[in-house]
Amino acid sequence: MGCQYFAPNSDGADSFTVAMPRLTVGRGTLHELGERTAALGVSRIALFTDPHLLDGPLVAIAKDSLKKAGISYTIFSDIRVEPDDESVSRGATFLKQAPCDAIVSVGGGSVIDTAKASLILHNQGGQPIDYLAPPIGAGKAITAPLLPHIACPTTSGTGSECTSISVLRINELNTKFVIAHPSLLPTLAIVDPQVCDSLPSNAIASTGFDLCCHALECYTARAYTQHAKIASPTARQYIQGANPFSDIAAREAIQIVGRYLERGVNDASDTQARDQLMWGATLAGIAFGNSGTHLPHAMSYGITHLMKDITTVGYPVKDPFVPHGISVIVTAPAIFRYTADGAPTRHLDSARLLLADDKGATPDDAGEVLASRLIHLMKATQMPNGIGGIGFNKAHTKALARSSIRQGRAIANAPRDSNLVDLENLYSNALSYW
Repeated sequence: MGCQYFAPNSDGADSFTVAMPRLTVGRGTLHELGERTAALGVSRIALFTDPHLLDGPLVAIAKDSLKKAGISYTIFSDIRVEPDDESVSRGATFLKQAPCDAIVSVGGGSVIDTAKASLILHNQGGQPIDYLAPPIGAGKAITAPLLPHIACPTTSGTGSECTSISVLRINELNTKFVIAHPSLLPTLAIVDPQVCDSLPSNAIASTGFDLCCHALECYTARAYTQHAKIASPTARQYIQGANPFSDIAAREAIQIVGRYLERGVNDASDTQARDQLMWGATLAGIAFGNSGTHLPHAMSYGITHLMKDITTVGYPVKDPFVPHGISVIVTAPAIFRYTADGAPTRHLDSARLLLADDKGATPDDAGEVLASRLIHLMKATQMPNGIGGIGFNKAHTKALARSSIRQGRAIANAPRDSNLVDLENLYSNALSYW
């Protein structure tokens, strides 16, 4: 707590809150779902998954485990990859028609986030936009406890099983926003690295870079003491800025990326690497669930808002589509070059944890050293070369900046202030790297 980065500020927060679900981690633990659900004292659950997993082995394991534990279930799978408010409304309607004692989500971040937001609407009604912070939404309060939620992630990147947020596309505005509230934190999380054994390399790469940016953004975020005090302790969000607890998880997650990302992407038989990436994703989820992300995630929403005629090979979803991890990493080198001035020591520490070549580097070099290491990892895992690699050009940068400037919470969490012109320049600097 004595770290200079968290030095008290007369107008800033003087405490932070930590929360996470009860975690079960290990190969084969998806088979424990039934017993762990039964231990909550429930007998009827709603099982949320997506149509691509519905008839596959992972949902089969979940169903078999629930049956053996004597738990009845109904399945909702009308979920959009990169979820939107319409799929959440469908989920809430499903919950009203199929009464249950708890909800289980088996899937990636899209499934888990849909389940979270559906629980809000089931509990309190309205539309997802009602629960977004002003000026985008009405800031409607979540006042009653939600049903228990057991989250079972099937990708190694999202970390949603450990966060109190749900990221959704609001179709009326054609872009993503975040609903955040402590009640959205899952009750239990079952993290089974075995679920990633059959994932293709491009999915491991995309989710791995989501993990990477979660951890980097947490560790380099503005300190919690630099955010305003909250009048009521019960009103505090877990998205509260970097803090000593989030640092612990973020640093370990960054180190895992440096050691294992290339291996996990480029060798499907390397179960050690893939297991480590799954653990790293959970650690990064714990980190950003208690601190928040910043500019790479804020600027990714501009990309998914304005993407046109983009086809991402290997993803059986409707175009245009850019996987979330790709939308985040393509701007990250440019962003970390920029934000390093706000926290140079932390950026250089991050580069070292990623196993960058930092020989002779000083804090003044931090942005370049970190960016260079990220670019190396992007090349080594066949990622697009900046936003130009996914179809954008210089003419798009103003519109991208205007879209992303609305992500006020994440922008304010960066260690360096940014305005509309800064974001436009960052997009320009992210057009290509090699």
